[in-house]
Amino acid sequence: MNRSVLIAAVMASAAVSGCEQPVKAPFDPGVCFAVERPEGQDVVFNVVARDQAQIELCAARLEEMRVRFNRMGGSRREVTGAFQGQFIFVDSRGVSFSRTLDGARFFALARTGDGRLAVPGAIERGITELGVIVEEAAPPAPPPFPAD
Repeated sequence: MNRSVLIAAVMASAAVSGCEQPVKAPFDPGVCFAVERPEGQDVVFNVVARDQAQIELCAARLEEMRVRFNRMGGSRREVTGAFQGQFIFVDSRGVSFSRTLDGARFFALARTGDGRLAVPGAIERGITELGVIVEEAAPPAPPPFPAD
């Protein structure tokens, strides 16, 4: 009898743990959040900036926060944030976006050779005579001529 109760309890706990809701990013308009995932605790959303017009500006605020912490002696190489229902991941490769915290990511901004962030299509890669890969930001397109 005790064995059947124990089996039922294990099955019930397995069913409940399988139904755990995934973490969702807040949808507050224009608010940029830093996401903290403390060991064994719930995810915490801290406001970094308000009145941000687009997700790329929020990514820039997160990069700024990461750089400032590192200048103060920190060692964080990766920062996670959230903006209007999407998660933002800033790391050594650049910036990625995702709708879920642990799901597939969309690569949005790449790091140039000097560490700046740029749209991936704006980076030109070339090999010098010495075989060294060089990355440069492409020059901006000239403005269109006014129509007559």
